[in-house]
This record gives sequence, structure tokens and C-alpha cells, in this order.
Amino acid sequence: MKGLLDPKIDFVFKNIFGSTKHPKILISFLNAILKPKHLIKYVEIQNTDLEKHFVEDKFSRLDVKATTSNKEVINIEIQLKNEYNMIKRSLYYWSKLYEEQLGEGDNYSTLSRTICINILNFKYLKNDRFHNGYLLKEKETNEELTDIMEIHFIEIPKLKENSDEKDMLVAWTEFLKNPESEKVRKLEMSIEEIKEAKDELVRISNDDEQRMIYEMRAKILKDKVSALNKAKNDGMKQGIMKTAKNLLKLGMDISIVKEATKLSEEDIINLKEILEKENN
Repeated sequence: MKGLLDPKIDFVFKNIFGSTKHPKILISFLNAILKPKHLIKYVEIQNTDLEKHFVEDKFSRLDVKATTSNKEVINIEIQLKNEYNMIKRSLYYWSKLYEEQLGEGDNYSTLSRTICINILNFKYLKNDRFHNGYLLKEKETNEELTDIMEIHFIEIPKLKENSDEKDMLVAWTEFLKNPESEKVRKLEMSIEEIKEAKDELVRISNDDEQRMIYEMRAKILKDKVSALNKAKNDGMKQGIMKTAKNLLKLGMDISIVKEATKLSEEDIINLKEILEKENN
């Protein structure tokens, strides 16, 4: 058997959790996250297409969208690398999901509870909990304004080794973290939905065409991260150079500018010469 593909790559995640052939997987996953008073009994999964042009587009979102038996509209997105914009990004997509429900002439009362779930393979929020769920509440009394909006973040690296695996969200996060681990092997023996997800992952991993698409998608996502990192580094470098120029304009000594910006002495001397030429 070939090694298992990474279920955190959006193409694989969507194939497992967004498949109309395996609705029990998504139902179990959503009940584990939302812990609703009335358990979700069925889901209607949308955007099931995985066409080639979507897979090849580094800006496409291979997310999972569904409506539930509790009349909720849900979007699940998985992110491998920190793009430093997850909160605003999630609010934006939540607003799009919410707004899209209302046709011309429809009454606001037809709007459904809308939930965005963000699964992150990096630490993002400033606390040590691996799962955080946010609602609209009054600042002082904690009174809930409405349950129409809910945004969740699951940060996989924050899952502690001694977490209670009887909690289904812990079990699912363990599956995403490392489906080949001993913990997951034990879980799939006792939890039907985990076994179903693992079986589907094995099937995809042994399908040559699916593996080829996976490799292509993984490379595209890696290239996207590299491009984002380059843009970030270029921006930081420009900011540092600007700071160095401002310090030199103030008449600061080269040694002080070097200490403040961590630029090389040669770079600072070149900047100083450029500024002197501009002033002449």
C-alpha cells in the first residue's frame, strides 16, 4: 500500500468531508464542532465539483459548503500556512454566505443561521485552546444578540497530546493531524465515521489519478505560499530601507542605523551616497 495522502491538503479534505457518498463523515464532524442541542441528522452538500481548472488555480478555494437538518448554512475551509488575514477573510466569506441567501424581494426572516469553520495547520489566535467558537454577544452582560452568526477556528498544532479522545472533535483533529498514528488506528476501531474517513483516504491514496491531482494541488499550494512569503519579505525589506533612509536624513551615525535596521554597513553606505546625490 502506498503512503497515505495528507488529509489537510484541501483537495483531499474536500474529497473526504465534502463527498455526497459519505455524508455521515461530515455530519459527525459538524456535530463534534458545533455540539448542537439537536444533533444534525442529515446534510445537503453543495459545490461538490472538483474540476481540473479549480484544482490548478492557486487562488481557488476548495472548501466544503453544506446546509444541515437544523437549517444552517455552513462553510468549512482548511489552511496550511498563515496568510495573516484569517479573521477578516472568514468574516468576508461569512458575509457572502449570509447575503447570498436573500433573493430580490425576499424577507429577512428567511435568512438562515450561517457558520464558518476555519481549520488551520498553524497557531493563529492568542490563546492555547485548539478550538475557539465566536458569537455576537453584548460586551458587558455577555447576552447573546443572535445565534445567526458563528465563526470557528480549529488550530491543529494546539491539540495537546493528552487531550480526551472520547471527545469527537479531538478524535477528528487527531485524524487530520496524523491519520497513520496509533491513536487514529485505535479510534477507527471504535468510531464508525473515523473508519469510513480512513477507508476513503486509503482509497484516494491508492488511486493513481487522485494521487496525481493531489501532487499537482500540493505543488500549487506550496508555490502560492512561496509567492506570499516573497511578497512579505520584499515588503519588509522596503520598510527597513525606508527606515534607514529616514534615520540617515536625521543625521544618525552609520553604526546607529546599522543597529536599528540590521542592514549591512555596505548597504547603509550605499543608501547614504544615494541620498547625498539626491540632495546635490
